[in-house]
Amino acid sequence: MSKGQKMLSTYITDNYDKAVFLTADKLGKVVGVSESTVVRYATFLGYKGYPEFQKALEELVRNKLNSIQRMEVTYGRISQSRILESVLQSDAEKIKRTLEEINQEAFELALNIILNAEHVYVVGIRSCAPLASFLAFYLNLIMDHVHLLQTNSSTELFEQMVRISEKDVIIGISFPRYSMRTLKAMEFANNRNAKVITLTDSVHSPMNLYSSCNLIAKSDMASIVDSLVAPLSVINALIVALCMRKQNEVADTLETLEKIWDEYQVYESDEINYIDDHLKMRYGKVGDMGDE
Repeated sequence: MSKGQKMLSTYITDNYDKAVFLTADKLGKVVGVSESTVVRYATFLGYKGYPEFQKALEELVRNKLNSIQRMEVTYGRISQSRILESVLQSDAEKIKRTLEEINQEAFELALNIILNAEHVYVVGIRSCAPLASFLAFYLNLIMDHVHLLQTNSSTELFEQMVRISEKDVIIGISFPRYSMRTLKAMEFANNRNAKVITLTDSVHSPMNLYSSCNLIAKSDMASIVDSLVAPLSVINALIVALCMRKQNEVADTLETLEKIWDEYQVYESDEINYIDDHLKMRYGKVGDMGDE
């Protein structure tokens, strides 16, 4: 290595959590070398260019950033006045990249596995729990025997999965920082010969160790808050595709639910009446309640 390349190696080794987010120009200025030296450094290491090197570095350090480092990186790069714009643009870019890179064959395989399964288990821990809950809620409207795994320990997970078999499928959702409990649940399902579908951020994700079908959605915005917009879009696509495959059953289920909701006034008391522009009240208008 040249003197400049050695300086770059030293800086990246000691400051990988910051270097991963720097352009070639900015990295050169921080280290004290030219942008061309940074580019040559990347090719010296065997990459086609700096973008490829940066992507590889990103994959390497993705799961090593703790919450404090993620927050420092994010708010060091975005001015307070541009946070809304920057976050929304970043989320839009994640959806665009997901659309460009997701494997359509894997998506179709996931649909077929879910449709042919006797039982569907869904697991997502911590920040991925809302995604798992959302998916399980709609799957329950589409098909029978949907199980949302909710737990604070691996032992409880195994207890909820004790009857899982080769006729079943588990859908594991996990993004950096990856959940060991989710991985253990997928390992347990795999050992029972159940089908395993994973929704994660990269082909290098440890979640893919036990999966027979990988759905990749981008979620690499460095922040204290995980960017889960693209994964949610993939989940939406799954739900819509499943509904299209089971239109008659879904229609019957929704018709039954509408009757139940109406009979038990599930939405009546808090639904807005847009014609009269006021809240519907089961007991009449406020002020007209008399002795009630």
